[in-house]
Amino acid sequence: MMNVSIIGASGYTGAQLVALVNAHPDMQLSRTFVSAGSADANKPVSALHGTLAHLSHLTLEPMSEAVLDALPDTMDLIFLATPHEASHDWMPALSKGKAKVLDLSGAFRIQDTNVFSQFYGFEHTATKQLDQAVYGLAEWYADEIAAARLIAVPGCYPTASLTALKPLAQAGLLDSAVRPVINAVSGVSGAGRKASLTSSFFEVSLQAYGVLGHRHTPEIEAYLGTPVIFTPHLGNFKRGILATVTVKTAAGTTQAQVDAAYTQAYENKPLVRCRDSFPKVDDVAHTPFVDVHWKLDEHSGYAVITAAIDNIMKGAASQAIQCANLMSGLPVDKGLLP
Repeated sequence: MMNVSIIGASGYTGAQLVALVNAHPDMQLSRTFVSAGSADANKPVSALHGTLAHLSHLTLEPMSEAVLDALPDTMDLIFLATPHEASHDWMPALSKGKAKVLDLSGAFRIQDTNVFSQFYGFEHTATKQLDQAVYGLAEWYADEIAAARLIAVPGCYPTASLTALKPLAQAGLLDSAVRPVINAVSGVSGAGRKASLTSSFFEVSLQAYGVLGHRHTPEIEAYLGTPVIFTPHLGNFKRGILATVTVKTAAGTTQAQVDAAYTQAYENKPLVRCRDSFPKVDDVAHTPFVDVHWKLDEHSGYAVITAAIDNIMKGAASQAIQCANLMSGLPVDKGLLP
C-alpha cells in the first residue's frame, strides 16, 4: 500500500484527488495540506466538500518548512494541486527524497524558460527539477512516465487538444502550411473554487477569453510540434471541456488513413473512447474518459475532430492517477474503472 499526500486539497481538483486516492485499492491517503495562510487550514476536508462527508478524519494541515523537509522521505507519492508559483518554489524540497511527485500546476510543463516566463509571469529557477520533469499525457508518454520521478500533469485544454491532434501529427497527415484551429469550451470549475465575478455562475454566458495569448497555447505547440490557433471559451456549465479542432490535411489524405491514424493510436488505451458520432460533455462528465470523433472532407482536405473530457478528471485528477499508476507499475486505469 502506497502512502500518499495531497497538497492543495481544498480546491476542486484537490478534492477530486482526495476521492480518487481514497478509493484506490493500492493507495493510502495519509495527509492532506493547504498553504499556511489558507482560510481552510485545520478544517476537515468534509467541511468544504459535501461529497467527501465520509472523510471527516482528514484534516487540511497547513504547509510549513518542517513538512517540506519531512514529506519526501515519508511518502511514496505526493500530488500537488497548487498554484504554479507554489509548485515551482516547493519542488526542490519535495523532489529530494524517495517520494515520486505529480504536479498538476503548469510550473513544469514548458521546458523553454523564456516562453514560461512570458506566459506565466515569473522566472523559472528550478532548472534541475525542470530537466527531470516528464510530461504526463498518459496515452502518449507511458514509457517515459513509468521511469520518471517527477510528472508535469498536462493542462485540461492541452489534454483535449493533443488527444485530438496527435494521431494526425504522428501519422504525418497534417498540412504543415496551415495551423490547426482549436476552439474549446470549458465549464466554470476550470476557473477554480475561489469566488470571482468573471466566473460567477450568474455572470457566465458563453465567451472567448485569452484570445491569441492563452498560456496553454505554447504547451499544446510544444507537445504537438507545430503552431496552432487556440481559442478557449467559458461556458455556463459546471464540468467538462469540448474541443473542436479544424485541420488541413496533407494532400491526398483519405478518410481511411484518418480512421487508421486514430484507431492505431488509441487501440488498447482503455480511457480513450473512439466514438462513431461527435461526443458531448455529458458523455464524459464525472468520468476519466476522453471521447474522440473525427470527420474528413476529402474534397477540400479539411478535417474536424472533437474531443470531450471532464476538465477536473481527465483534465487533471484522473490523469494524475493514470500517471501514478504507470510510475508504480500498475495498470493505467487501476482505481479509475469498476
